[in-house]
Amino acid sequence: MQPDYFSPSVLLSTKPMSKLLAEILFIPDFEDSRIPISLHRLLEKEFLQDFDQELRWASMSGRFKGELFQSLILSIDKPKGTVRRVVFLGAGKKKSMSVDRWRRLMSTAVMISRKARHAKVAFLCDGAGERVVQALVEGAYLGNFDSGSYKTNKKDSSWVESIELVVKRKSKSGIKPLIAGKARGCVFGEYTNIARSLVNEPSNILTPRTLANRAEKYGLGAGLEVDVLDEDQIRDLGMGLVLGVAQGSSEPPRVIVMKHNPPGIRGGPVLGFVGKGVTFDTGGISIKPANNMDKMKGDMAGAAAVIGAMCILSKLKAPVRAIGIIPVAENMPGANALNPGDVLKSASGKTVEVLNTDAEGRLLLGDGIWYAQKLGATHLVDIATLTGACVVALGNTTSGLFGTPSWWVDQIELASARAGDRSWQLPVFEDYSEALKSEIADFANIGGREAGAITAALFVKEFVNELPWGHLDIAGTSWAEEQQPYQLKGATGTAVRTLAELALDVRSWKKLK
Repeated sequence: MQPDYFSPSVLLSTKPMSKLLAEILFIPDFEDSRIPISLHRLLEKEFLQDFDQELRWASMSGRFKGELFQSLILSIDKPKGTVRRVVFLGAGKKKSMSVDRWRRLMSTAVMISRKARHAKVAFLCDGAGERVVQALVEGAYLGNFDSGSYKTNKKDSSWVESIELVVKRKSKSGIKPLIAGKARGCVFGEYTNIARSLVNEPSNILTPRTLANRAEKYGLGAGLEVDVLDEDQIRDLGMGLVLGVAQGSSEPPRVIVMKHNPPGIRGGPVLGFVGKGVTFDTGGISIKPANNMDKMKGDMAGAAAVIGAMCILSKLKAPVRAIGIIPVAENMPGANALNPGDVLKSASGKTVEVLNTDAEGRLLLGDGIWYAQKLGATHLVDIATLTGACVVALGNTTSGLFGTPSWWVDQIELASARAGDRSWQLPVFEDYSEALKSEIADFANIGGREAGAITAALFVKEFVNELPWGHLDIAGTSWAEEQQPYQLKGATGTAVRTLAELALDVRSWKKLK
């Protein structure tokens, strides 16, 4: 088995082109601005005219217009240094530039370099601030990912080993903020790729017990406290929802508990992250269609997001206490599986009529939310590949965001924007809960076809004890169905950076009501 990713070394550089260590240099170029002004200080005079002529010819001929992710690759016949190729990379319209676009441009540059087998890359980001540098480093890591870890022929695979970010020589704030941005970007990129690697794993390898073992390995390595509850401990806690989901499988369930307790933090908020960890979802007795069922190995993307985010908090010494709760199970149609119409008793004491066994993720979240509160969480966020209804509503580019109160949901949305994980708020009006009524239990686990993503969120809310709570439905965003210039087909690692950004911004939101 080959690794899924390689973590490149990242350098901040103010050197001219002849002094760079790279083999290929990327220069972002906007649709509404031909050659970047900073190009003149970077390139030696003898190259300027050639590049200017090439750009003008490419622009006039329509070959290169600076459109987003478009590239113009120029070779240097007589290089003075190690740079042998210069790539003008389309950045779109300057007025539409954003931090996330910088992230995607860098990922695109790395993927181009890998295809051309250039291990050493430079990227011109003159004038970049701390946030942009962080995003660029994240993009470098994200582009250095390959999901073909089980292929035996890896001849076409190569890694970018080093990245030079060519930054402005002088800055009012100095170099320290850029160094801090680079350091954060490395940690964010590393653990986003770890989450992607977990989601890509086949279910015959990544069973509930294996996921628990890997979470323990990553968590302890990052400095977290990690505890794994086995089926007997889960039963002792009364987690009937977790046990109910798992009872059709020969694989026993696990509940992973990860704790970040930074020194010196005694009072204040305690974040509770709860991630759905269904390592394979057949739908159970309410079995899914065969088409695309193979994608159900990724039904633990919420779990992967919590694992990655918790490790980031520990590595970056986030100034807030946090608890990660990850209930893990397989949903199988075995002889002991749940039947539609069965009633389960949750750890909170509430009873649930299971009308559809394919609505199992919310059952895991119910017991997980309860346990996070039992361990002291004061602010909750759950993350799950929960509903196809959310994909119908928002497609594959935006996660559904639910929760109460509004100020807390707003903070999660801001964190997702900073992270480049787009989300959109959907309502949780109480009258939607009418659809969850049951004749024989406290409530049912489904509410019909209408507003399916909303009723699923409201099911989870039934286990929240009036605390600030947010719910991210990442069913459409956890997996890329088509390759993009900046993203391979496969796991995206969505929500890892959102949760980390939320925790690192604790000073902003803990002042709110």
